[in-house]
Amino acid sequence: MRKLISWFDIPTSNFNRAVKFYQNVFDFTLNIVDCGGEKMGCFPDDGVNITGCIFHSPDYKPSMDGVIINFYSDDDINIFLKRVELNGGSTITPKTKIMVEGRGYFALFSDTEGNRIGVYSDK
Repeated sequence: MRKLISWFDIPTSNFNRAVKFYQNVFDFTLNIVDCGGEKMGCFPDDGVNITGCIFHSPDYKPSMDGVIINFYSDDDINIFLKRVELNGGSTITPKTKIMVEGRGYFALFSDTEGNRIGVYSDK
């Protein structure tokens, strides 16, 4: 079966601030694409994992009430959340054990744009 999710867009209200936040939190460089009235900061694509972008357009509005994207972190979630907070985001739900055996941990955070984002880790 093909992956059901093929791409994601994270809306931004301040594109440059969002680029700085995501680059600092994940320690990678976004590929910036300027399409005039719209801008994309594309996450690295390894050809295997699902990828997407931060997206700026007048019609895209950040929200704490929409779909939640969950990123994977190789680091302990508390270390990841520390980077979120050092870069202007905030923790919504702290590191929480998933009660299904062997499923690891999750947390929720708010990015600099006001989006609710999830993170998952085995640590």
